[in-house]
Amino acid sequence: MSFVVTGATGPLGRRTVESLLERGVEPSEIVATGRSVEKLADLAQRGVRVERLDFDDVPASVPWLAAGDVLLLVSGSEVGRRVPQHTAVVELAQRAGVSRIVYTSAPAADDTTLVVAPEHAATEQVIRASGLPFTFLRNGWYTENYLPTFEQAKATGVVAGSAGDGRIASAPRADYADAAAVALSTEGHDGAVYELSGDVAWSFDELAFVFGEVLGREVTYQRLTPDEHRAALLDAGLDEGTAGFVVALDGNAAEGLLGVTTGDLARLLGRPTVPLAETVSSWSR
Repeated sequence: MSFVVTGATGPLGRRTVESLLERGVEPSEIVATGRSVEKLADLAQRGVRVERLDFDDVPASVPWLAAGDVLLLVSGSEVGRRVPQHTAVVELAQRAGVSRIVYTSAPAADDTTLVVAPEHAATEQVIRASGLPFTFLRNGWYTENYLPTFEQAKATGVVAGSAGDGRIASAPRADYADAAAVALSTEGHDGAVYELSGDVAWSFDELAFVFGEVLGREVTYQRLTPDEHRAALLDAGLDEGTAGFVVALDGNAAEGLLGVTTGDLARLLGRPTVPLAETVSSWSR
């Protein structure tokens, strides 16, 4: 049996492979896949099997995916194309007869107005319809999503947005990857749907305060209306589609969709999630 990780050239998939190794999984039992296998050369040197998998060109079968394997489907990054891409991987897994598929989804994917959820909900439906045993990891927000905001605060002393008093229950990407490694390599997760988020939900006023503490300067949260926010993003060079997407996400935060704390992530990890301030402090080192 092997643990097969898609998207291992990306930060979440890569960290999951590292976490499996740290948990004592033999390198020979791990298959790390990605579109650009040259980025995985160091893993190959450590004994991990490295294979090419392009979500836009999934073959009918591959020699490195077999009956009994556990597959981690890390959701693709190409918004608008993910459902057919994910479906192709699920069909590959069906034909191979994997023992379980673990999918990185979105918070409350099948019951939310969160702007990123529809493709994840559709993928969950595809996986359920496949008949394969599954585990859904409904990943909340990554603290690293706010690294550009940190850089903005460093330059301007301002965190600008239209999230109002909305709260974000974020955790660093490594926490989500470690949870994926646990879900892959331990028993008891068949049919489980985990709502993963950080232990503490923070506001944007609190985010500005943490940024200020780390940067050693005053940082304030500038509350914008959605229209003001969109205009500011367009002035900064974003295209209409991207600006609208960012504003929609802030709207979701204002609605409370990103601030739910369930404790599922900490329970999978067997420890508390890494606090906001600790992650932000690492960005200034």
